[in-house]
Amino acid sequence: MKHVALGLRENWKQFTLLVIINAFVGGMVGLERSILPQIAEAEFSIAAKTAILSFIIVFGIVKALTNYFTGALANKVGRKNLLVIGWIIGIPVPFILMFAGSWNWIIAANVLLGVNQGLTWSSTVVMKIDLVGEKQRGFAMGLNEFAGYLSVAIVAFLTGWIAARYGLRPYPFYLGIVLSVAGLLGSWLLVKDTRHHVAAETATSNIPRLRHVFRETTWENNNLGAVTQAGLINNLNDGMAWGIFPILLASKGFTLEQVGVVTSVYPAVWGLGQLFTGKMADHFSKKNLLFTGMLMQGIALIFFLYAATMWHYIVLSVILGAGTAIVYPTFLATVAENTHPADRAGSLGVFRLWRDAGYAIGAILTGLIADTLGINAAVAVIGVLTISSALVILMRMKRTPRTVPEKIA
Repeated sequence: MKHVALGLRENWKQFTLLVIINAFVGGMVGLERSILPQIAEAEFSIAAKTAILSFIIVFGIVKALTNYFTGALANKVGRKNLLVIGWIIGIPVPFILMFAGSWNWIIAANVLLGVNQGLTWSSTVVMKIDLVGEKQRGFAMGLNEFAGYLSVAIVAFLTGWIAARYGLRPYPFYLGIVLSVAGLLGSWLLVKDTRHHVAAETATSNIPRLRHVFRETTWENNNLGAVTQAGLINNLNDGMAWGIFPILLASKGFTLEQVGVVTSVYPAVWGLGQLFTGKMADHFSKKNLLFTGMLMQGIALIFFLYAATMWHYIVLSVILGAGTAIVYPTFLATVAENTHPADRAGSLGVFRLWRDAGYAIGAILTGLIADTLGINAAVAVIGVLTISSALVILMRMKRTPRTVPEKIA
């Protein structure tokens, strides 16, 4: 077997490249974040919230299923191959969004986007964990998710800014052409597969194998099950924020540019915060971090019901983003910590299946509630569910020994 060394310092070139690639991945989601609901209403005359949120429902279902198959196939097909395939599938997305003549074409674009995100984001997550070894997983995931979600925020802001000045289409989606081409070329020409790193860690790991990866990750294992339900609820409230917040703000008289600012604050704090919270996951109790982060999100959502000014929404978006930043890298680090290297890709795939199914469940649930009881009722229900998820972590998850990380170069 080829000799390899695990660690961030030993693999910093490939790690940095994967961080950049994941920024391109996140940017592809940012294309839609602030303007697609407005396109539904302005260009396709779609008024029902459930219909508007259909693009998120499709995206969430497809991405969730792709996450699962990416995890299942990672050891057979290879991480790099799946990454490249994901980018090839993502190339048509901005073109469809620019020129779609009906809402069905927007849905089709989100099918491709879901596959693109499932393959590319899952591959970069697993490859970074492969590279750094067991002592710096939290920091590695913090950097990965920081790059992805900061890019979501930047592109969401830029598309809102461009749309306010030049129209909803086609100009905001030119960014997507640049992102998809750069992601494909970087992945194909520069990224190296990490199968040798997996083999090296497998030879020394003392973590027991999972007997039933799907069942144990979904619920049977106390730690994995607690993390998985929290991941689902986290993305459930993110799906609500993605689809409902722009409509809520527009209904209160905010301009398209203001909507772009507010909707970009939440993922910006989410992204930037993970530079710090990922490192925290290597030092502090993962259980405490997950409970605190989910509780912060739920409280922020409840207080959204009482917000009146743009600054109220910005402050609450900061709290919501901070809570999400605390849990997001901790989710992935906890799954990796509780699985054998040979099970890791599969278990992460199952976790990400349920986590990203939260997008679809959140969009369906909030759309139905918003159409029948109003937007405020939808926000309240999601807030209560998020607080309940925090309580599940508190009651079910077991503490794990604190890991002291290696010194980082």
